[in-house]
Amino acid sequence: QVQLVESGGGLVQAGGSLRLSCAASGRTFSTYTMGWFRRAPGKEREFVATITLRGNTYYADSVKGRFTISRLSAKNTVYLQMNSLKPEDTAVYYCAADARPIAVAVESEYDFWGQGTQVTVSS
Repeated sequence: QVQLVESGGGLVQAGGSLRLSCAASGRTFSTYTMGWFRRAPGKEREFVATITLRGNTYYADSVKGRFTISRLSAKNTVYLQMNSLKPEDTAVYYCAADARPIAVAVESEYDFWGQGTQVTVSS
């Protein structure tokens, strides 16, 4: 069992930056693929980024070049650095863990989810 707790959300102006953190419990954190998803108002939850245990990363086209996912196994934490934020990035951001060691962008493949953290970008 893995428990995930997100933090770092908030209100920021367009063009600004935020760093989200996801703290994971469990001794097997380092073996999990970790992902970030988001749900904007009135929309389905969508993939944002993922990172494997080997550090391989994959991003949605909408955030490529602006967002960076990273992980620090010593702290059981995964991060999402978000730069050049746009109003359309406004959403609840969720951290997720997948027990398989491959990069996946499919929501249903993830085994554990956090409660989410709100990110609001004003124009």
